[in-house]
Amino acid sequence: MTRKNMSWKTERRSARPFLLKPAGKDYLWGGSRLKDDYSKKIDLDPLAETWECSTHPDGPSVVASGVYEGKELTEVLKEHPEYLGTHPRTEGELPILIKFIDARQDLSVQVHPDDDYARVHEHGSLGKTEMWYVLDAAKDAKLVYGFYHDISREKLKKSLETGTVEKYLQKINVQKDDLFYIEAGTVHAIGAGVLIAEIQESSNLTYRMYDYGRKDKNGHTRELHIEKALDVANRKGGRSPRQPMRVLRYQKGSATELLCRCKYFQAERQLINTEQCREMADFWTDSNSFQVLLCIDGCGTLFGEGEMLHFFKGDCIFVPADSIPLKLHGRAQFLKVSC
Repeated sequence: MTRKNMSWKTERRSARPFLLKPAGKDYLWGGSRLKDDYSKKIDLDPLAETWECSTHPDGPSVVASGVYEGKELTEVLKEHPEYLGTHPRTEGELPILIKFIDARQDLSVQVHPDDDYARVHEHGSLGKTEMWYVLDAAKDAKLVYGFYHDISREKLKKSLETGTVEKYLQKINVQKDDLFYIEAGTVHAIGAGVLIAEIQESSNLTYRMYDYGRKDKNGHTRELHIEKALDVANRKGGRSPRQPMRVLRYQKGSATELLCRCKYFQAERQLINTEQCREMADFWTDSNSFQVLLCIDGCGTLFGEGEMLHFFKGDCIFVPADSIPLKLHGRAQFLKVSC
């Protein structure tokens, strides 16, 4: 299709982007950086996670601008299923969930099931494959990614029962701008001092294997799910993750690099810098998929058919499939996600 034909087609579009307001989570390992650095006005302490784009019942997002302001995103997508795109979707449900995560302390050692296991053992739920983009990391920050060596089910179970599992866990140094793909079945944990953006399947299934003997605010140890974790954990060792080669593709006023493409989602990092020129960066969606823009730095304005949507660091914008033609102006970085 030529650009001329595409422009002729987009004249008939009416779907417009809108801002989202996240749900917050006060898990005991969280901190305050989502408030301090990303201006999250959520009355929780600590504020461990914000579910920026979510239709999951455990934490749905709410529309924060435009004609749907105040409605849950789930409700809007039920009214307008075309916003999801032409790929097969469940009515009113996004196939993905996008979060900010602030780990002031180590997260528990955990693992997620795949879709097949979840359907059978978790009442038809989705499994959970995810991607982490590191927004910031303290000096010497680490994360857990699998095991140093192969480990039997029996040995792993005994180490969890005796509290000696840490000596088998592969720990990886982390720095800002790192990227990690966490496939379902990978034993993992985010370490203290790491701030990330997470893109995942729309699931809240976590099998907690080990939690350092910590207690919650009521003095109780948190529930472990050892048998299910042993069922789904990949016990192969030596799979140290390497940072993928990433290439920026430049256009007038913007640059884009592919971060991850899997069967569940595609994630890119997009840089906008139009402050020093009169050009604006073009942006649109096709009929196949919605797109989500998670602003991880800077600020700017999204223009479309005489309307303006201002955005700032920490904001999340939902752009429906087949949206009106849009242009971006400002100096900002986004994670751009589609399915």
